Amino acid sequence: MEKYIQNPQKYFSNIKNLKYSYKNSQPFPHIVFDNFFKEDILQTILDSFPDNLDKTGIGFNSKTEKKFSCNDSNLFTEKTNELINFLNSFQFLNFLNDVTDIKEKLIPDPYLIGGGFHELREGGHLNVHVDFNKHPSLRLDRRLNILIYLNHNWDVKFGGNLELWDKNMQNRIKKISPVFNRVVIFSTTADSYHGNPEKICHPENISRKSIALYYYSNGRPLSEYKLGVHSTIFRRRPNTTEEDSNFEYKKIFKNIYLKKKI
Repeated sequence: MEKYIQNPQKYFSNIKNLKYSYKNSQPFPHIVFDNFFKEDILQTILDSFPDNLDKTGIGFNSKTEKKFSCNDSNLFTEKTNELINFLNSFQFLNFLNDVTDIKEKLIPDPYLIGGGFHELREGGHLNVHVDFNKHPSLRLDRRLNILIYLNHNWDVKFGGNLELWDKNMQNRIKKISPVFNRVVIFSTTADSYHGNPEKICHPENISRKSIALYYYSNGRPLSEYKLGVHSTIFRRRPNTTEEDSNFEYKKIFKNIYLKKKI
């Protein structure tokens, strides 16, 4: 932990308070850490962030999202893979289990489905949604998201702020600016509506960059199955012309999960 995290003892000695804060945060369990990693490590990763994700990564361009991503670890630098390996390690998983109080043992995703590098360029956005809740090939339950932001001097006016909405999609409860070395951890449930729907508008055309990792478990509380097995579900914000829709990821799920009873 000491190699990657600034003052890890600060967190390990405060698990009880972190757990309370996480479970009682609104509108759903989450926690935000600033200056969590050692700055030089994240800066090295930012310096090597690919500038050609539009060619080497996966592009999304629809009414609900406009972004680029890359989950191919073969295209990551050694330092990036080292950080991801740490975040998938036994030690860090135990830390996550302790903070979130998730009873089932957390399992990392070596395939980084939906994760890895994310980039939103000018006009980029990701509408408010709840995430798919089953891994398309490992058949595990998705439980946790971690977002690591890589943006120096980011102003809320530039857009791209992470928004957390209530379960009825009536009110935005929290707005989080994606500033450098800010880490957001939150539970993936049927009520965890989130997104960055305000389009990027940076005066110098600088993009919004982040790293995303998702964690799973073998089983979850029955109370969290209220929507059944589903792909990503986008929701319209009040007083907007946005659309409710399901992301095309549904194609992956169709034969494996959507017809399967839990």
